[in-house]
Amino acid sequence: MKLPEVVSKKAYSKYQKDLIKEIHEGPLPKHIAVIMDGNRRYAAELLDGDNNEGHRKGEEKIEEMLEWCLDLKIQYVTVYALSTENFKRDTDEIDFIMNLSEAALYRMADNKKIHDLKVRIRVFGDRSTLPDSVKEAIKYAEEKTAHHSDFNFNVAMAYGSRQEIICAVKDIARKVANREIEIDDISEELFSEHLYTSDIPDPDLILRTSGEVRISNFLLWQLAYSELYFTDVYWPGFRFIDFLRAIRSYQQRVRRYGE
Repeated sequence: MKLPEVVSKKAYSKYQKDLIKEIHEGPLPKHIAVIMDGNRRYAAELLDGDNNEGHRKGEEKIEEMLEWCLDLKIQYVTVYALSTENFKRDTDEIDFIMNLSEAALYRMADNKKIHDLKVRIRVFGDRSTLPDSVKEAIKYAEEKTAHHSDFNFNVAMAYGSRQEIICAVKDIARKVANREIEIDDISEELFSEHLYTSDIPDPDLILRTSGEVRISNFLLWQLAYSELYFTDVYWPGFRFIDFLRAIRSYQQRVRRYGE
């Protein structure tokens, strides 16, 4: 290894250690939600356009990022794995993503560290649009980790926030029609109870990769007071140091909650 490379690696390592020390001195987010964007652009630029390999590396990054969160004791992690709009993509690509997700769910549910650290895995979204084999994998992962509560890993799959809100409105309307609740009982709290995330705290930090600066129909109700962080890095290339920078940015902000 050449001397400049050695110096560069040492400097990078020191910078990372300094960042870790710095963020441990401030408040850590309880819940981080991630819009994982850029798999296909990463593939186009670095993998000769092999979208499947881009998605594979993106899936590997999910598990790596979860490790970072567990090491920092971040209690809730939510990832936007597949939106309802993503189903408009090429059928072969969707099939590959489904197979990838299915394998990942089984693998994570059997991961010793997941159980040692008591991580609960949950998947929310419109499951009716998913293949039976993926539904079985979801059931397996959720049942195998249902007794855990120290950490929570949530996967938004076949998810769209507008659809989630409409489902909640319909559910509440039915209860009003059936005289289970009164119109005056409807509040922000009651509405939140009818969302997929009813027992999950709202995200403190929403992070999006790839340089896109938008929310893309993700947790629209829940992000009312979330801090937003955008980075140009494509998801498969997202590094621990990029993650630390996002948390440092969060810590440097003053959260006012509308006040």
